[in-house]
Amino acid sequence: MLEKTYRPAQVEAEHYARWEKDGDFAANTDSNAAPYTIMMPPPNVTGSLHMGHALNSTIQDILIRYNRMRGQDALWQPGMDHAGIATQMVVERQLGAQGIHRRDLGRDTFVEKVWEWKAESGGTITQQLRRLGTSPDWPRERFTMDDGLSKAVRKVFVDLHKQDLIFRDKRLVNWDPKLHTAISDLEVEQKEIKGHLWHFKYPVEGADGTTIVVATTRPETMLGDTGVAVHPEDERYADLIGKHVILPLVGRRIPIVADDYADPETGSGAVKITPAHDFNDFDVGKRHGLEMVNILDGDAHLNDAVPEKYQGLDRYEARRQVVADLEELDLVAEIEDHVHMVPHGDRSGVAIEPWLTDQWYVDAATLAKPAIAAVEGGRIKFVPKNWENTYFEWMRNIQPWCVSRQIWWGHRIPAWYSPDGTIFVELDEAAAAAAAQSHYGKAVTLTQDEDVLDTWFSSALWPFSTLGWPDETAALKRYYPGDTLVTGFDIIFFWVARMIMMGMHFMGEIPFRTVYIHALVRDERGQKMSKSKGNIIDPLMLIDKYGCDALRFTLAALLAQGRDIKLSESRVEGYRNFVTKLWNAARYCQMNGAAIEDGFDPAGCKQIVNRWIVGKLAETAGQLEQALEAYRFNDAANTLYHFTWNIFCDWYLEFTKPILADADAAAQKETRAAMGWALGQLLHIMHPIVPFVTEELWKHLGGSDRGPLIKASWPTFDGTSIDREAAAEMDWVIRLITEVRVVRAELNVPPKALMPLLVREAGPGVAARLKTHVDLLTRLARLSEIQHTPNAAVSGAVPVVLDDMTALLPLADVIDIAQERARLKREVDKAAGEIDKIDRKLSNQSFLAKAPEAVVEEQRERRADAIQLRDKLAAALERLAG
Repeated sequence: MLEKTYRPAQVEAEHYARWEKDGDFAANTDSNAAPYTIMMPPPNVTGSLHMGHALNSTIQDILIRYNRMRGQDALWQPGMDHAGIATQMVVERQLGAQGIHRRDLGRDTFVEKVWEWKAESGGTITQQLRRLGTSPDWPRERFTMDDGLSKAVRKVFVDLHKQDLIFRDKRLVNWDPKLHTAISDLEVEQKEIKGHLWHFKYPVEGADGTTIVVATTRPETMLGDTGVAVHPEDERYADLIGKHVILPLVGRRIPIVADDYADPETGSGAVKITPAHDFNDFDVGKRHGLEMVNILDGDAHLNDAVPEKYQGLDRYEARRQVVADLEELDLVAEIEDHVHMVPHGDRSGVAIEPWLTDQWYVDAATLAKPAIAAVEGGRIKFVPKNWENTYFEWMRNIQPWCVSRQIWWGHRIPAWYSPDGTIFVELDEAAAAAAAQSHYGKAVTLTQDEDVLDTWFSSALWPFSTLGWPDETAALKRYYPGDTLVTGFDIIFFWVARMIMMGMHFMGEIPFRTVYIHALVRDERGQKMSKSKGNIIDPLMLIDKYGCDALRFTLAALLAQGRDIKLSESRVEGYRNFVTKLWNAARYCQMNGAAIEDGFDPAGCKQIVNRWIVGKLAETAGQLEQALEAYRFNDAANTLYHFTWNIFCDWYLEFTKPILADADAAAQKETRAAMGWALGQLLHIMHPIVPFVTEELWKHLGGSDRGPLIKASWPTFDGTSIDREAAAEMDWVIRLITEVRVVRAELNVPPKALMPLLVREAGPGVAARLKTHVDLLTRLARLSEIQHTPNAAVSGAVPVVLDDMTALLPLADVIDIAQERARLKREVDKAAGEIDKIDRKLSNQSFLAKAPEAVVEEQRERRADAIQLRDKLAAALERLAG
């Protein structure tokens, strides 16, 4: 017998351990079933489970469990990312606490320390993912730095280099002066800074007293200026184009060029150009052949390319000195207070410098062409479809991809340098030595490049490197291309696009067919979760408190396409109550003798209520399948919620009570079997979303004799499963009971009060339905009787209209109608006043301009709720008037 209370912690640990031990998550390369593949976005080895992971992993697990039950050979490929910078920082901090710097150890010893840390502490998140009930094929777990994937990374780099698709160039990068490495745009966060906008006067050469004013938020960079740009159609500067200014403090003669980048409406219309320290200026400099003067070193101190006075100064100290010196020369026209966004390293916390340096680049524009065509041609589809626009915008404007990083943890670039600087790119040192021997006709000393590859480089190979590429493995042949990729919108370019590019280039085929982009999980007010706001919700805390299934169902129920999730603990508590409802319903069924019976044929049911529930279950399963196939997870969850709570618990179990209590033995036997069958089928279709409670109930209801639910087949129904007559009749009964209940609730009829239902008009078949179900109707609608009174005049009654039946509910004896009418009028006026108040607020342009988007959205939701309430109250008032 089921325990009275469901204890998720105990159940979850027991079932997960058995699933994993029995290999229930495993794919089978020898299977004859059609494959279904999802590649797990590899979490960082340093990571711990946050709500974004919980959402992403829940979605994937729902899809995997669903397709596994549908008979497909489902592979969910797990793994972890080595997370170059993040992991190196963790280990450096640990060493720093011991007074050790990585350079004290040397590269090889430091990397050994990282591997030691990984063995001892890395991978915490994979254990946490188990708490979430995820079912990837764990024995296949890969790591982006393991031998197989490292082999793939080297081959891709070497092949792309030989195809002239990887090259070395001097370009601007996001330079982190604390970590001493280039970082990707994704590792840059913009911070609002209260600073200044300095307006400087640059003297025009040969025109005594004539200056051109330029503005900057970074005065120190003026020491690296090599040009001034004005718009070609700006008449103020037409006679200056082609002339030069003399750069103050430096004395360098720099040209005035015409370029569309200069905006005549902004500031003076003239822009200082520092090609080596600004991305836009770099492009202007390229167009006009301007000199690239790098004035900073790797620490963001000024180097020897500036006058001696400024050499060695920190960038901010140099800023103060430059401004002071220009003021002394009377070349500062104006200083404005200025709030602007400044890029900072997301891990170091320091301001990033655009820095001109030699790096390795991938020719992304060439690789992007087939990747763009794959989405344009529909071979890869995005869900929701609007994210294709984001993909195209990035891909059609793609720049060379900087793939080198100046750190020690990662895939070291397979490039070796000879003493004269010649570069040999090969799979290993032996191959590089052989290439050098061939080139020089003798052996030479080679030095390997110190840099490692961007973490995203190895991640881009994930869909095929994890399956054994470059070796021709059975897994690669069977599971590539994959089916669905589940990820967030923020890495469409950094990861999704690059996987498509690499997959198309090296496999000649798309890496996946569908990209499902999920939204963000925010707090209940719609605010982004962050430590500084103190609004982070820990998924493990919620699992501990409410159970894993409650969290999973909550995330699915709130996951509407294109809308961020507003999560609160109360939501999870509410869906915990739903899990409890299922548990209690199963316990009720078990206590009443219902069980899963071999050989039960639902098509043979004689009782109309049993034929009805069979059809409702078939209908629900069909709706659920449609929702999951369309990635409408909220619709899937809400379909299950409605069937479980409303159809099965509120109606079917209530409808069958008289049969189980008083009917003949045959009717009771059929009903117990039908109840057990319906519950068993319900557990099947709920399993992908709430795997633990369904597996536990399946075990206690006798299902485990047929094997675990995780390995069970998805229910199939044919056209005969739905009895249209039974559906129409029982749905009519439900609607009549509901209509009477609505009247009672709206008009404050006391719960214990009984009243007759007086039927005045009734179409064909209504009398028979009323007679057949009179006991259900009177018990569940709280009626004293049902009378047929075609011509009776009844005062103080409200009408009940259902299809072709018109009836009356006499209320004069159970409520004060005049008092109730007055109450409803007050409530209608109150709701209307609330709507008017919100309308005034939403039409206030000052409020709309200042209020956060979440607050505005909250007001709109309150307005919709108020309108719904007003209309409901008005309908009740109209009933009394009628």
